[in-house]
Amino acid sequence: MNIINKKTLSKNVIFNFIGQILPIIVMIFTMPFIIKGLGTERFGFLSIIWVIIGNFAVFDLGLGRAVNKFVAESIGRGGDDKHEIPQIIWSALTVQIIFGIIGGVVFILITPFLVTYFLKIPYNLINEAKISLYLLAPSIPVLLITASLSGVLSAYQRFDLINYVKIPISSLTYIILLVCVFLKFNLPDIVIVILLIRLLNLIIFAIFTVQLIPALKKYSLLLGLIPRLFSFGGWIMVSNVVGPILVYFNTLLIGSMLSMSSVAFYSMPYEAVTRLWIISSSLTMVLFSAFSTLHGNGDKKKISELFMRSIKYILLISGVISLIVILFAKDILLLWLGNNFATHSTLALQILSAGVLINSIAHVPYNLIQSLGRPDLTAKFHLIELPFYIFLAWYLILKWGIAGAAAAWTLRVLIDAVLLFVAVFKVYKLEIKFLKIKNAIGYIVSFALLSITVLIVKLLLTNVSILLQVITFGFLFCVFILFCWKYFFDSSEHEMLSNVLKYVKIKQ
Repeated sequence: MNIINKKTLSKNVIFNFIGQILPIIVMIFTMPFIIKGLGTERFGFLSIIWVIIGNFAVFDLGLGRAVNKFVAESIGRGGDDKHEIPQIIWSALTVQIIFGIIGGVVFILITPFLVTYFLKIPYNLINEAKISLYLLAPSIPVLLITASLSGVLSAYQRFDLINYVKIPISSLTYIILLVCVFLKFNLPDIVIVILLIRLLNLIIFAIFTVQLIPALKKYSLLLGLIPRLFSFGGWIMVSNVVGPILVYFNTLLIGSMLSMSSVAFYSMPYEAVTRLWIISSSLTMVLFSAFSTLHGNGDKKKISELFMRSIKYILLISGVISLIVILFAKDILLLWLGNNFATHSTLALQILSAGVLINSIAHVPYNLIQSLGRPDLTAKFHLIELPFYIFLAWYLILKWGIAGAAAAWTLRVLIDAVLLFVAVFKVYKLEIKFLKIKNAIGYIVSFALLSITVLIVKLLLTNVSILLQVITFGFLFCVFILFCWKYFFDSSEHEMLSNVLKYVKIKQ
């Protein structure tokens, strides 16, 4: 089954990008009204709820990622979808259902501690907060099963089906949340609505997966597969435990050390700028399954080529956008969320933008390392970073508030990126000369020169109108993109982009 080709990968990247950008557009227009309706303190707690939902991956035990890898590898080896693949899926789902229920019980037990001792929740919100957290518990098994089914569809490169569900579900989440605010729903009511939307998502994914693999209609647990899944998933679980702490610890620490208003001033620029991950994740969601499939059939040359091209594409697109955010951070916040956020959040947004670019590039070696069956490396890196990050975040938040939180996070992702790239060159034996062949070194140097140039120009144009600044930087970025297109992209990449544009035109 040949599902790894340029046309398929290109279409899937487009599907993933559309599937992430449309909900973001909805979020941009609805979020100011949601914040205004809830108030900064209630919205701050709602941000905490989103963080907690993100942390529920700890109960996954790494099995969602393991399902994706083993199904993709089986496809690469020519495995059948009547016996081997259904057994992989059912073995993982069985364990996830059990641990999802256990996770829900554990979360219920720790809720009083979170509300009473850990989070600085205003007295008038304590009751709402406690009920809201209790209501989150049933969502744990729902989220775990959904992640595994999504992994199966990803392994088959059926990102079209994933996004047929993701686009309306994610967009409706913000719209329905706005309606809830308009109807004066309290926080527990909003949590119930979020849970129902997640349940609908699960049901639709289950239907698509069974249609793709009819043999799943028959339950086929194979106990012998579970140790294999755990041997891979165990290290993924470590990353699932430590990773969310590394990502969201700042938000929780701000809520503990500062105030719920400070959480809002940090979480909004963080949530906004990390949406730039849609560019890298649109690609890397495809890459993990593709790397796993190619590893299954031993195509090392194609893996290397895909790795280098991916870094180049992410740096081109995400790099330019990150620079734009850094240059116009205050203006963006002022236009979007008003003067209060522009005053408190500008520096944090600028620092986070640099961190997001670094982390976006690091997504490529992260997915390659795990697809090669070495999730232990990424987990060990996270464990090394954790104590350093906890101390650094505490110190910098104490010293500089939310700007310090942004600086701590950015320094951490920089260290993480360096470790991941070193691991790729050591473990995968990627030759340094390959960077030169694929024009990576020349492109990186060109981007560094662009960054220095635009920052200098920004200082010189401080007192110039925004319109003139936009025109000036627009011209510089266009020149840079055209220069890269001519000197750093080969004929096959030109052809691939032409095919992508033709595909988009057909869809329109």
